[in-house]
Amino acid sequence: MKYTHYRLTAIASITLCALFLSACGKRMLNVDEATDQNILLRGNGAEPESIDPHLATGAPDGQIICSLIEGLIAYHKTDDNIPEPGLAEKWESSDNSRIWRFHMRENAKWSNGEPVQANDFIYSYNRVLSASLASEYAPLLYVMKNAKEFHSGVISDFTKVGVKAIDQRTIEFTLTGPTPHFANMLKHATWFPVHKDTIENHGGMTNRVSSWTRAGNYVGTGPFILEEWVPNQIIKVKKNPHYWDADNVELEAIYFFPISNIHTENRSFLNGQLHITNELPFEAIDDFKDQPIYRNDPFMSVYYYMINTTKPPLNDIRVRQALSLAIDRKSITEDITRRGETPATGYTPPGFENYESPNVLKYNPREAKTLLAEAGFPNGEGFPMQQILFNNHAGHQAIAEAIQQMWKENLNIDVELYNQEWKVYLETRNRMDYSIARAGWSGDYMDPDTFLHIWKTEENDSLNDTGWSNTLFDEHLEAANQSDALEERYKHLVEAETILLNELPNIPIYWYTRPFLIDTRVRGWEPKLLDNRNFKYLSFEK
Repeated sequence: MKYTHYRLTAIASITLCALFLSACGKRMLNVDEATDQNILLRGNGAEPESIDPHLATGAPDGQIICSLIEGLIAYHKTDDNIPEPGLAEKWESSDNSRIWRFHMRENAKWSNGEPVQANDFIYSYNRVLSASLASEYAPLLYVMKNAKEFHSGVISDFTKVGVKAIDQRTIEFTLTGPTPHFANMLKHATWFPVHKDTIENHGGMTNRVSSWTRAGNYVGTGPFILEEWVPNQIIKVKKNPHYWDADNVELEAIYFFPISNIHTENRSFLNGQLHITNELPFEAIDDFKDQPIYRNDPFMSVYYYMINTTKPPLNDIRVRQALSLAIDRKSITEDITRRGETPATGYTPPGFENYESPNVLKYNPREAKTLLAEAGFPNGEGFPMQQILFNNHAGHQAIAEAIQQMWKENLNIDVELYNQEWKVYLETRNRMDYSIARAGWSGDYMDPDTFLHIWKTEENDSLNDTGWSNTLFDEHLEAANQSDALEERYKHLVEAETILLNELPNIPIYWYTRPFLIDTRVRGWEPKLLDNRNFKYLSFEK
C-alpha cells in the first residue's frame, strides 16, 4: 500500500526566511563573512524551551547548553563510547564500578573567572534532586545511593546521598549498583554544574523561572559564553577566555538559529546564511544526496507515538496493539521519510554492542481488526474520535497523515491531527492533555538503559507522560542495574523491553538517521551515534 508524500508550497517558507535574514533589523552575516571571522552559523530546530541544564529536556536546548557548560566528562570528538576528560582530568572506579572518584583540573574555571570546586557539583545535584525544582531528568541521578529517597522525600538529609567532596578538587560517588558506563552518563546536562551564587542571586535554587539564563547573567564552564538571545530569532555564544582549554578553541562564536520550519532552514542554507542545517526536508533528499554538502549520519534515536494509557479506550492493551499492527512502517520510511531510516521492529535502536532489541513489531491489518473487535469495536464501530498531537513540523504532519489514512483503511477509525508550537506541545504532553502524541527519544549515554529507564514507574511524573507502569518491567530494570555480569544485565533489559513492546504505552515507528546539509569548509563535525558535539573541536578550512 502506498501513501502519497506530503509536500508544502514554498510561499510561507520564503516569507519566514525573509524575516530570519533581517533578525533584529540587522543584516545577518553570510557564510563567507562568518567563516572569515571564525563564526559558525547553525540551524538549531525549534526555539529552546530552556538553557538551564537542570530543566532542559529537548535537543534544541541541549546543543546550546553543551556550548556553555562542560561537566566532569566531555563529549569525545569522534566516539560516543569514549569518555573524554572535561573538568575532570582523571578518574577511577572500585568495588565493581560502584565507587567512582573524579579529580578536577587545577585550572577549571567558571566563565566569570572563579575556580570550579567540588562543592559546586554537590550544590548542583542537591538542586536537581530538590522536589520543588521539578527537574524532569532528576531520576537520571537515581544511580547515586539514596538519590531516589531524597528526591521522593523519604530522607531529607542530602549528605546521605551518594556524592561528596573529598577536597576542593575531588568528588566521590557511591552508586546503587555496578555501573561501568557511569563516566559516560556524566556527559548529560543534568549532571552539569551550575554556579551557586548566580542561582541564588536570581531567585534561588528551585526557581524555575529564574533570570540567570539570560545573556549577561549566565555563568558556565564551557568553551563559550552566552552573548545574546533574541527569542525565536538568534542565540549567540562567543569564545570563553576562562575556559581551561581556551587555547585550543578555534571558533570565535556560534550563532544558533531556531528555525522550526525545515523548508525555511533549507532555503537559508542555499542562500548562504547557514553553515549547517538541523535536518533536511523529506522531498529534498534526492536533490542533494549526491552532493558534497549532503550528509546522512547514523543516529541512535527512535521515532514513536506515545499513548495516554489513562484514557479509554486507549487504556485497553488490545486497542494499542491494534493501532500498532495497522501501521505499515516500511511504507512510511520508503514512501514518506526516504532518508534511510529503518522501520522499527523493536524500541531500542541498533548500535549497542551485544544488545539486540526484541523483534516484536509487525504489520498485520487482519490481526489488528481482530484485536479491535475483541476490544468492543468491530470494524471500528463506536470507536471514539482520537487526536494525534505533534509539534509544528512538515515531516511530523506527513507521517501523521499517513498513519491517519492507515488507521482509516485498516481499522475504519477516524483520528484528527493537531499541531502545536514546540514549547506548547511539550507543556500539553507534560499535562497529559492528549490522546496520542508524536515523540522521539535519543540516547543520552551509550547503554541500552538510556532508552528503557524513562518507562519506569518513577518516571510517570517526569519523562514518561503516558500514565503507564508495570511492576515486572520495573523489577527487570532494577535487576539489570544490580547485575555484575553484562550478559545477565542485558538479559533483564531484553525482558523489560519485551514487556514494553507487548503493552505498547508507545508505538515505535522507525529508527532515525541524521540527514543534513553542511558547508564543506566546516571541519570537526564527525558522525556521532548520539549526535552530541564538543564544539571546541570545530573549525574552518580557510
